[in-house]
Amino acid sequence: MKTRHTIPILATLLAALLAACASIGNPDGGAYDETPPRVLSASPADRSVMNRRKKVNIYFDEFIKLQNANEKVVVSPPQIEAANVRADGKRIKIDLFDSLQANTTYTIDFSDAIEDNNEGNPMGQYTYSFSTGETIDTMEISGYVLNAADLEPVKGIMVGLYPADSTFHDSIFRSRPFSRVSRTNGSGRFCIKGVKPGRYKAYALTDADGNFIFNQKSEQIAFDTLTLHTSSRPDVRMDTIWRDSTHYDSIRVIPYTHYFPDNVILTAFLEDGQDHHLLKTERPSPEIFKLFFTSPADTLPQIEGLNFDASCLVVEPSQHNDTITYWVTDTIYTHLQDTLAMALTFLDTDTLGQLVPHTDTLELVPKVTWEKIRREKQKQIDEWNKAREKRAKKAKEPLPPEENPYEKTYIQMSLKPGTTIGPHQNIRFIANEPFLKVDTASLHFYEKKDSDLLPRPFLFLPVEGDKRSYTLYAEWEPKTTYVFQADSAAFMSVLGNSSKPLKNEIKVRALEDYGAIFVHALLPDSNFVIQLLGRNDKPIVEKRADADGRADFFYLQPAEYFIRGFIDRNSNGKWDTGNYNLGLQPEEMFYFPKSLMLKAQWDMEQDWDVRGIARNLQKPAAITKQKPDKEKNIRKRNEEREAEKRNAKNRQRGTSR
Repeated sequence: MKTRHTIPILATLLAALLAACASIGNPDGGAYDETPPRVLSASPADRSVMNRRKKVNIYFDEFIKLQNANEKVVVSPPQIEAANVRADGKRIKIDLFDSLQANTTYTIDFSDAIEDNNEGNPMGQYTYSFSTGETIDTMEISGYVLNAADLEPVKGIMVGLYPADSTFHDSIFRSRPFSRVSRTNGSGRFCIKGVKPGRYKAYALTDADGNFIFNQKSEQIAFDTLTLHTSSRPDVRMDTIWRDSTHYDSIRVIPYTHYFPDNVILTAFLEDGQDHHLLKTERPSPEIFKLFFTSPADTLPQIEGLNFDASCLVVEPSQHNDTITYWVTDTIYTHLQDTLAMALTFLDTDTLGQLVPHTDTLELVPKVTWEKIRREKQKQIDEWNKAREKRAKKAKEPLPPEENPYEKTYIQMSLKPGTTIGPHQNIRFIANEPFLKVDTASLHFYEKKDSDLLPRPFLFLPVEGDKRSYTLYAEWEPKTTYVFQADSAAFMSVLGNSSKPLKNEIKVRALEDYGAIFVHALLPDSNFVIQLLGRNDKPIVEKRADADGRADFFYLQPAEYFIRGFIDRNSNGKWDTGNYNLGLQPEEMFYFPKSLMLKAQWDMEQDWDVRGIARNLQKPAAITKQKPDKEKNIRKRNEEREAEKRNAKNRQRGTSR
């Protein structure tokens, strides 16, 4: 039954409902949660001793989640059977499956993986620990892992310790898992926690099979020849309390324990002599097939043709023989026969890691048959002839003789029109097929003086180890234009294709277009190779420093340059990797920490204290590809919402005016 009060109450509720519906786009449902999760308790308790339980529960004051747990959560000592770490409502559950070691501190380092479930507020760095003995170990060893060849931070590599005591031996890295372990972040930094006071050797490992032992050549490694001694001392750090994004309220002095060593630098590398296997084969067209191997080789494979004569093959190996291209020069096997059957004999790594001869039988079929290529080419010829006939009808008179470009296949030579070079350079010509022969009598080289072409001496020589390249050598004068010409059929390829007539203008830049950089490396080592790099971190030019550590670089175009150098220990002119069995570290690489902006007609002198700063600080950020992990911060959503409200009110006032 209705009372007289019912109607006003219903009207009030209806009005409230309509108001709520009218403002459905307004997200103002109270303040956002900006408080990070907080640990309430743990079982067993954090930092407890004499623990024998392999199940751990950590309880929080709100629902939580783990971000990238497989990447960030590290259990130490390392677990051969991976621990099960998972978020479950307001707790984290951890199941350890390996037997617990006696008198050992266990740490579970979550890094910054813990966030609240709703707003994603990060808890920050958190580590849980317990001990199976009477004491808990708290020492830490930290540092960086860098790629030995280019000082890039190595992210996600395992870093571990072995006690440098009576049980330590040179082959321990290959026979026993780490005693303590950590993993590097995006800056290459690691921190190994729960370390017992003592002396240690540090190693890094890209652990391919999860056994924490170096037992595969494909695993990237690093090892330190120094013995590390743990220590600690009281220290303080400054913590800035910000009032807003631009003003700080106060600076707090926070005491903490500083653990050492905290600056270990490990340089990671892959050893030479990786396992050698046939990776794949490829036959993109009838006249070409390719073999791809997993690593470089000193020798080429042997081919026995089972349905063709292998003497028709022209071999074009890559620099390290890991990719080998074969050109099939007999048209019987390209035009009339689709499949090439062969017995391929090559050196293959066996189960003992030894290179032994191995033979595979291959049948290679081209992706596109010669008949299909012929039909496509004939179609192009016919279409070109029809287009020419249409042009002739439109012109109402015969067209001058013109070669159909599709009736013949030419060897193509690549050199950009209007090529410009420096007085110190030479010109390389690259063909799309290996050369069979070059008729040097059909080549001509001139200096251009106004409208005259004056013959000049030149050399046109093959590039060693490259069957598709020749280099034009000449005495180049600055601010001068030259002309290189080749008559028709001056070049012949292994497939029987000849070249079209060729004419290239080559302009030599003025000396005023260049600058120079003179580097003086302060390093007591005469075997130092200095490289100038571009923004792609690739060498543009390199020189061996003289006995005083100097290297002079002339004819440099205006640009931004970077400097690096390495100690060429064996004087072979190239950077060499390390070898664990031989105790051989990779050759030391260094970077100058700043770029050099060179302008035309500038001569720049640069002194370089090669060991002046730690190597993890040397490589300029502009050419560092591995960027630091994005720092997790609590998003100031309440502050953002208030700012949006103020802006909306200001816009409303402006509209009303």
